[in-house]
Amino acid sequence: MGGDNMSIKNVTVAGGGVLGGQIAFQSQFMGFNVTVYDVNDSALKHSEQLMTSYPDIYKNFYADGEKADKVIENIRFSSNLTDAVQDADLVIEAIPENVNIKKDFYEQLSRVAPQKAIFASNSSTFVPSQFVDSVDRPEKFLALHFANQIWVNNNAEIMGHAGTDEKYIDELVKFARDIRMVPFKLNKEQHGYILNSLLVPFLDAGQKLWANGVSDPHTIDKAWMLATKAPMGPFAILDVVGLQTPYNLALSRSDTDEEQAKIARLIKEMIDEGHTGLAAGKGFYEYPNPEYQQESFLK
Repeated sequence: MGGDNMSIKNVTVAGGGVLGGQIAFQSQFMGFNVTVYDVNDSALKHSEQLMTSYPDIYKNFYADGEKADKVIENIRFSSNLTDAVQDADLVIEAIPENVNIKKDFYEQLSRVAPQKAIFASNSSTFVPSQFVDSVDRPEKFLALHFANQIWVNNNAEIMGHAGTDEKYIDELVKFARDIRMVPFKLNKEQHGYILNSLLVPFLDAGQKLWANGVSDPHTIDKAWMLATKAPMGPFAILDVVGLQTPYNLALSRSDTDEEQAKIARLIKEMIDEGHTGLAAGKGFYEYPNPEYQQESFLK
């Protein structure tokens, strides 16, 4: 994997939830030595349980997917942070999106991690400068952000803060390639990185057209798809995301913004009916064969 010049060999993933587990599995699958750290043994058991469906997925997805059978047994699981990071070249933090929990974690991590270790946060909500005071190696601290189902959505957004040394950004660009991700390198800090900085306003624009009665979701999607040759419009994407997230977002802005209050009301009606998106089989479309995938949709 990447030859002898690869300085990252030992990866510790802190937080074995859905995404943490996927990052760990993918890294071990690609030949890295991986340790998963979580707060206690039941959290680690749960993490291991989440991974049990991956070997079959990998066999269908990758030509060399057979080697996925050995991945879980080769991952080390530890609830002792000192033990989990003892020889780490890279620590990827994927713990809950809570500022104080993360700050405490970084203070603890700084005390026990070897000096060589790079610290990377998978946070989608926060930026590295919010935690830089809690780390003892600001030049080796940055963000490495993955998307759920990382084997398919194989992008990794890499973003430093003002004090990150460029060579560690390059190191993580290389690491991302080594685990079959496509790296998106940012030149400066940005809330929402590249992808969400584009996607969130786009989805918001679609929802406003609907909430203001300008047009209906299917027509709005059709207009976007036909004009840009995109495979999905904003409402098809919202179904994939699941409607709880856009509802929470609209609700949080609804006190000061009447448009957002309208969006929140409309989405809540759908959620109350159980139409929460793709996972529920019904959102703005019905699944498994949504209208937007049918040839007649763009006619």
